[in-house]
Amino acid sequence: MQNEFKGWEQRWHPLREEWIVYAAHRNQRPWDGANEKKETTAKSYDEKCYLCPGNKRVSGEMNPNYSDVFIFDNDHPVVGPLAPDVCSSEAGLYKKKAAKGIARVICYNPHHSINLSQLELAAVTKVVKAWKDQTLDLGEREDINYVLIFENKGEIVGTSSPHPHCQVYATNFPFQHTVQELKAVESYKKETKRNLFDDILQEELNDGSRIICENDHAVVILPYFARYAYECWIFPKRRCSSMSELTEEEVEAIADMYRELIRRYDALYDMPFPYVMSIYQAPTDGKNYDDYHLHLVFLPPLRQPGIKKFPAGPEIGGGNFMSDTLPEEKALELQNINLEEIS
Repeated sequence: MQNEFKGWEQRWHPLREEWIVYAAHRNQRPWDGANEKKETTAKSYDEKCYLCPGNKRVSGEMNPNYSDVFIFDNDHPVVGPLAPDVCSSEAGLYKKKAAKGIARVICYNPHHSINLSQLELAAVTKVVKAWKDQTLDLGEREDINYVLIFENKGEIVGTSSPHPHCQVYATNFPFQHTVQELKAVESYKKETKRNLFDDILQEELNDGSRIICENDHAVVILPYFARYAYECWIFPKRRCSSMSELTEEEVEAIADMYRELIRRYDALYDMPFPYVMSIYQAPTDGKNYDDYHLHLVFLPPLRQPGIKKFPAGPEIGGGNFMSDTLPEEKALELQNINLEEIS
């Protein structure tokens, strides 16, 4: 009976400062909900796609016949320089500010349905270089205090277009997850005199069971405290606070790890694997963030082929994440994929 309930435990997430509950035996429970279908697209060009070369976007602007990475200001920005001014309120219970900032779209490739895993390393490196350049460009502006770069891949996570792309939100405020991590890092340093990110990486490197792949300058882990079944983090091995600090070698190393990880993802269920990827980096407000460590976080929604993990009562209502899988078991699945057998 004890073996039947293996993987039933709580683990502390040191950066979120909360307990994650694991109940791996529940992953085999009966499921009567929706089953997600495999997403398949084969078009190299779609005349209706507002991201394809030469097409008209909703703003009326025409895309150039680009052949490489293409960047433009979002036609429907969440934040923007044209956002209306409001009477700012900093005091009292209810506060508000103008939603100022810059939102951009980065198209990875002119091919409508290409996956980054299908591109050569040099092409993926150009994408990572664009992330660095956007961080430098936007982060140097006085009215920008944070640069969030994220990719929503797949219909299951609500992406608006299958054309491979990501988005950039440059805002006058830091995003909350980074704020929480900065608080955790400061608290840990006061308590232990050590750096929290250094200790997390050292624990993972010493243990080794959750390392998916690595090279000289970067490593991919499925962390001890992962919430989603196949949640993976990419770290540069050298502690740097943002994309803007990466060397050319580190840019290529991260591109290499990014490409290898998503190749493993795609091979896992033999499909373009969906995920939300976010780049966690330090604010750009001019303060010292030497203790922060840049990382890329992948949150894939699938816990089984065709079955999505739905954050529900415990997560949305209670505030603690409940995982149906153990990190070590899911890490082993990704580790065991033989990329040499993949065309």
